[in-house]
Amino acid sequence: MARILIVDDEKSIRRTLRDILEYEDFTVEEAADGQEGLQMAQKDKFDIILCDIKMPKMDGLEMLDKLMLTNPDMPLIMISGHGNIETAVEAVKKGAYDFIQKPLDLNRLLVTIRNALDKSKLVSETKVLRKKVSKTFDMIGDSKAISAIKEMIERVAPTDARVLITGQNGTGKELVARWLHEKSNRSGGALVEVNCAAIPSELIESELFGHEKGAFTSAVSQRKGKFELAEAGTLFLDEIGDMSLSAQAKVLRALQENKITRVGGEKEIKVNVRVVAATNKDLKKEIEKGNFREDLYHRLGVILVHVPSLNERIEDIPLLADHFLKLVCEEHGMAQKTVTKEAIKELQKITWSGNIREFRNVIERLVILCDKTITDKDVIAYARPKG
Repeated sequence: MARILIVDDEKSIRRTLRDILEYEDFTVEEAADGQEGLQMAQKDKFDIILCDIKMPKMDGLEMLDKLMLTNPDMPLIMISGHGNIETAVEAVKKGAYDFIQKPLDLNRLLVTIRNALDKSKLVSETKVLRKKVSKTFDMIGDSKAISAIKEMIERVAPTDARVLITGQNGTGKELVARWLHEKSNRSGGALVEVNCAAIPSELIESELFGHEKGAFTSAVSQRKGKFELAEAGTLFLDEIGDMSLSAQAKVLRALQENKITRVGGEKEIKVNVRVVAATNKDLKKEIEKGNFREDLYHRLGVILVHVPSLNERIEDIPLLADHFLKLVCEEHGMAQKTVTKEAIKELQKITWSGNIREFRNVIERLVILCDKTITDKDVIAYARPKG
C-alpha cells in the first residue's frame, strides 16, 4: 500500500491523520518539522507527503523548495490553518500538488490523496514507456557513416535549421528525424509526422494546412492541419518527393512567411514550426524532370543528412543483431537468444534491399524459428526462405 509522510509540528494533528490514513490501509510515517521531514523524504521513499506550512526550523514552503530540487515528481499536499489564496498559489507554483486549509475536510483530503496517487502512477508509467520508446528508437552502430550522422545530429538539433534527410527505404530516415526533435529545444512540443506518399494529392493540402467547414463536400467541420498541430514542435514531412506541385508551392510559402491559410479559408495563421523532410528519391533529378520545385529544395535543404544503406555499413550488423535479438525476445516474452560469429558472417553476406526494416524482420523470424543459439545454418535456412 502507499506510504505517506505527515510533516506537522502539532502532534495531535499528526495522530489524527495517522489514525484516519491507517484505517484506509495507508502506511504512515511522521515528522515534527520541515527539517526532519526533508531528511526522511531524502533518505526513504514515500508516495505522498502531507506538509504543514508554519513549522519551526524549516517551514513547509522551504521544505517544498528543497524537495523539488531532488524529487520534482513527489506529490506534496500542503495543509495549513494560516492559509490564504496567495499562499496557496505560491505553493502550487513551487510544485505542490494541492493546498488544503485546516480544519481539514477529511473526505476532500482522501479524494486528493487518491488523485495524487493516480497522477504519480501515470508519471511512473509514462517514464517506463518513454524508456521503452527510446530503446526501440535507439540509433545503433559505430561505423564511420553512423558516427558522422550522430555527430551531425548533436550539432544541428539545438538549432532551428531545416534538415533534408535522404536515403533508401528502410534505412532509418524517420529515426534521424526523431532524434533531431528529441535533442532539440522543441522536444517539449509535438513531433508530427506526415507521410506525403500515403496521402492522395487532392487531400494533402487539407492534411497539411487544415480546412474550414464547407471547404469541400466532406468538410463537415473545421479542422486543424499538421502545421498547426506541430506548433512549437517539429513537423516531419516524410517522402516529400511524392508531394504534389500545388502543395509544394504552399509549403514553400509557409516556410518563407511562417504563415498558412486553411483550405477554404482566407485568414492567415502564424505558425512556429521546425520542418524536417525526408525522401528516398534523388530530388535533383526530380527537379530536372519538373516534378519538384528547386526553390523548395533549397528551402528544405539547409542541412543535408544522407543515411547509408545497411549494405554500406555491414560492420554495424553485429551490434544491430544483438540489439534486435534483445528487443524481439523481450517483445515475445522469450528467453534471451544468442547468435554465433559464423551466423553474423552469413548475415553480412546478404544483400539487404529492405535495409534495417528487412534486417529486423529476419532477426524476428530467426528468434521465433530457431533454438537458443542461432547458427549460420539457421541463417542460410530462414533468412531468405525460398517459395
